Amino acid sequence: MIILKNIHKVYDDDFQALKNINLEFQKGEISVLIGPSGCGKSTTMKLINRLIAPSSGSVLINGQDVKGIDPVQLRRSIGYVIQSIGLFPHMTIGRNVAVVPRLNKWDTARINRRVDELLGLVGLPPEVYRERYPSELSGGQQQRIGVIRALAADPDVILMDEPFSALDPISREQLQDELVRLQQELHKTIIFVTHDMDEAIKIADTIVLMKDGEVVQTGKPEAILRHPANDFVRSFIGQKRLQAESMNEIPLVDEVMVTRPVTALPKRGLAEAITVMERRRVDSLFIVDRDNRLQGIVSIYRVLDQYGEENKTVSDVMQPVLYSVRTGTPLPAAVELLSRHQLSNLAVVDENNRLAGLITRGSVVRHLADGYLQEAAESPVEEV
Repeated sequence: MIILKNIHKVYDDDFQALKNINLEFQKGEISVLIGPSGCGKSTTMKLINRLIAPSSGSVLINGQDVKGIDPVQLRRSIGYVIQSIGLFPHMTIGRNVAVVPRLNKWDTARINRRVDELLGLVGLPPEVYRERYPSELSGGQQQRIGVIRALAADPDVILMDEPFSALDPISREQLQDELVRLQQELHKTIIFVTHDMDEAIKIADTIVLMKDGEVVQTGKPEAILRHPANDFVRSFIGQKRLQAESMNEIPLVDEVMVTRPVTALPKRGLAEAITVMERRRVDSLFIVDRDNRLQGIVSIYRVLDQYGEENKTVSDVMQPVLYSVRTGTPLPAAVELLSRHQLSNLAVVDENNRLAGLITRGSVVRHLADGYLQEAAESPVEEV
């Protein structure tokens, strides 16, 4: 949809604001440009509607270089929302929303329908708000008008330059929710600039993290939280968010399993098996071959039942392992198997059926307890 190719921006004082920016903004997504002050995020966004011209490189919209588009027509075809809202104080809300459709010479009936539709879309009844003036609205309501004004001519692309940063936290969160809801209905291509990582994580389909005029990392919020590219990204995300992501991450059986389960070779005698189980305080043995491939399982009860047969080995009395999970299986799936079949343990095997470990009810409880204790240790304690 929108492609920035080999973009450089150097000002007259030789300050290099952008250094070889190569980005692709996908159609129908919210792409968030984020980074510290002066990193080049707003400059990058303003390249798209030619408010800033690159020193070199190309900006393409649907394959067309914006340099070949009349800047006035280009800006009328792209919605634009800014931090200061920019409503015209002498115009009613209805006329503010209708600015671009009027410039595009829509007929009056179509404009009125569009204004009423958009006011309703953001929960501002047109019969109440259409004839009011900006000074009669709260900051959050004014910003809603700023958003729908950018939508008025039904543009494919909308640029939003820190639109919610001047609002109080409650209004800001409400507008973030509103934007996500609107996007689910409208599927616009939105380029959103912010310096707030929480905001980016909440609204973005894709995050572009910038520093000193360069792109440091691009990806889905989940991917950036799980795999920050370097120390700068980790620092910008913040340790608390990384810890929260770690807490929310679903553990795999590999993290929870007992890694040295009690095993026996198939030719081990029954008396030997009993001795091993007594010493290791278990009531069953997994039977493996010399390559550690799982052959079966034998319980203390089956060994005792056949104990009088001196020539028998554990391979003679073992049973097949009916339930096992592969390495890399999410822990909830293993717990569900334990519960559904009332199992005391569950073998974890690799792709070659080699025994990798053992999930037990005790190992699950220990994992949960360790997580709780770590969280409690890191939480501040109030003295009373």
